[in-house]
Amino acid sequence: MAELTDTAQQRATGLLRDYGAAVRAKRIRAAMYFVALVICVLAASWSGEVDLRKFVEGLPRFGSYFRDITPTLRPATLGSDIAEWYWNFPVWLELLLETLLVAYVGTLAGATLGFFLCFFTSANISGNRTVSFVVKRALEFCRTVPDIVFALLFVFAIGLGPVPGVLAIAIHTAGALGKQFAEVIENIDLKPVEGLRSTGANWVDQIQFAVLPQVTSNFASYVLLRFEINVRGATVMGFVGAGGIGKELLGSIRQFYYSDVSAILLMIIATVVVIDLLTERLRHRLLGTAKV
Repeated sequence: MAELTDTAQQRATGLLRDYGAAVRAKRIRAAMYFVALVICVLAASWSGEVDLRKFVEGLPRFGSYFRDITPTLRPATLGSDIAEWYWNFPVWLELLLETLLVAYVGTLAGATLGFFLCFFTSANISGNRTVSFVVKRALEFCRTVPDIVFALLFVFAIGLGPVPGVLAIAIHTAGALGKQFAEVIENIDLKPVEGLRSTGANWVDQIQFAVLPQVTSNFASYVLLRFEINVRGATVMGFVGAGGIGKELLGSIRQFYYSDVSAILLMIIATVVVIDLLTERLRHRLLGTAKV
C-alpha cells in the first residue's frame, strides 16, 4: 500500500513539474511575442515619423471640427433649420443614387468575372496547372492594386464620370471575390464530383451539378458582403472624379461649407447602415442562420 502511495506521489510530482515547465515555456513565448510586437511598433513609428506630441496637441482640433460641421437646430424653428441644412437635398440624393449604382454595377460585373475565373484557380477542380497559375496571378494583381488607383487610371484614360468608378470596382471585386470563391470550392465534398466523373460527365457538368449546389449560398453571401464594402469605396472614388456623391463631399470640404459636409456625411452614413442591415439579413437567410 505504501509503495502505491509513493508511486502516486511521484507521478503527481512529475505531472506538476511538467505543468510548471509548460507554463513557464508559454510565458516565455508570450513575453517574446510581446517584445517582438513592441519592436515592430517602434520601428513602424520611426519609419512613419510619428510625433506623439503633435498628435496629442492636434486632438482638440478634432472636436472643434465636429463642432463646426454641426448645424444649428433650434426647437422653435426646427423645420426651417432642417430645410436650410438640406438646401440641396435633391441634387445630393441624385448623386447618392449614382454612387449606389456605381457600387451595384461594379459589384455585379466583378462578381460575374470572379465567378467564372474561380473554377480555374481551385486546386481540387482546375485541371490545368498552367492556366491555374496564370489566373491566380491575374486575380492577385486585381485585388492588390487599390480600387482608387484603378479609378485614377480610368479617369485619366476616359475622363470624369461614373464609368471609371464602375470599372475600378469591377476589377478589384473580381480579384477579391475570385479568391474567396476559390477557397470555398477548395473546401467542398469531392464525392459528388468523383461520382459524376466516373459516369463520364464532362468538366462543365461536374461544376454545374456537383460543385454549384454546394457553394451557391456562400457565393451569394460573399457578393452581398462585397457590395457593402463597394458602397463605401464608391463614395471615396468620387474624390478623384469617378462619379457619385464623393466629388460633392470633397468640394464642400475644400470650400469649408461645414453644414453641407455634415448633411452629406449623414446621408452617406444612413445609407450604409440601411444597406448593412438589409444585406446582413439576406446573408443570414442564405446561410441558414436567420432566426425563425
